Amino acid sequence: MEHTNEFLPDHAETDHDNAEAASAVHAPRDPGVVEEFWDARYADMAQLWSGHPNGTLLTEMQDLPAGRALDVGCGEGADALYLAEHGWRVTALDVSQVALDRAVAQAAVRNVTVNWLHAGLVDAALPRASFDLVSAQYPALLRTDGNVAEHALLAAVAPNGVLLFVHHPAPTKEEAAAHGFHVDDYVGPAEVAALLDDSWQVEVDETRPRHVATGAGSHHTHDVVLRARRLR
Repeated sequence: MEHTNEFLPDHAETDHDNAEAASAVHAPRDPGVVEEFWDARYADMAQLWSGHPNGTLLTEMQDLPAGRALDVGCGEGADALYLAEHGWRVTALDVSQVALDRAVAQAAVRNVTVNWLHAGLVDAALPRASFDLVSAQYPALLRTDGNVAEHALLAAVAPNGVLLFVHHPAPTKEEAAAHGFHVDDYVGPAEVAALLDDSWQVEVDETRPRHVATGAGSHHTHDVVLRARRLR
């Protein structure tokens, strides 16, 4: 799972992915400790998130025919389970086994099938051009010189498929520094959009109000939404 850090945001609008506590703690950059970090965060509570799917996902999938979907950073599985219940063939990945175990348990209760992958996006070795919907809700994808995470997202989208990348507006450098991280460490919608060439059509690129009354991310008031369709 590509998690948000605690200041940058939560995976789900009504709580379903990554930990965002009252005190800001950010995810480590060292890949060797990322899994341990998120397992510990999930293990702190019996359930971190409410189990409701992200509101932006619900809005943006309304006009999409069910097909193959990839949920990047699925956490406890709310988005993946919702998609599966609505006819999608879902692959959902996360670096936290604790989170995935909860997602698997919910899938059994709800009698739905999801292909759960214990992996981060870059390490998942996903088949290229295989998903009609690639959904990344508030991910903490680390930036690299080669834009590795961004290219992994784009490569997963099938022709005529949709990439949905949602984040909260980035904090200022001063705000980020106060919480112990650098804004430039993480991939945002602008970094993804900058890599879109004429084989893509941008369908949505906007900041919109966000209305969430409960949950760890309820203090966020806006979302940045990038939706792009792969033409070929």
